[in-house]
Amino acid sequence: MLRSSLVRFARVGATRAPLKAPLTVSAKVPLSFPLKVPILYSYHRMYSSAPALTREIITERILELLEDYDNIKLPEKISVNANFKKDLGLDSLDQVEIIMEIENEFSIIIPDDKADEINTVKDAIDLIEAQPDAV
Repeated sequence: MLRSSLVRFARVGATRAPLKAPLTVSAKVPLSFPLKVPILYSYHRMYSSAPALTREIITERILELLEDYDNIKLPEKISVNANFKKDLGLDSLDQVEIIMEIENEFSIIIPDDKADEINTVKDAIDLIEAQPDAV
């Protein structure tokens, strides 16, 4: 593992000449190609924080997701208080697909017992708002 990661990192910016000698892990690593970057043993990644999810943002994203879903029989009834089965005409399979789309949209996993409780758009918004790791 270390050998392959050293070769992968050592070849960054280097010419793509094949190795003539086997790579050994020692104080000096014999390489048969010139290095344009030094070999570093630590990686530093920087991340920025995303803006906090507000109820308005969550509502907007879920409503857009529902507007793009093709199986909704009454798209004019899409609202925060809409029931998936009664108002939007979705069956249980469509409801599962909507829950999966919501999971993908917000990068979370909704447990099955919680997913069974989601019957309205408001229920979905409340669940997403309660998730601390939703993005």
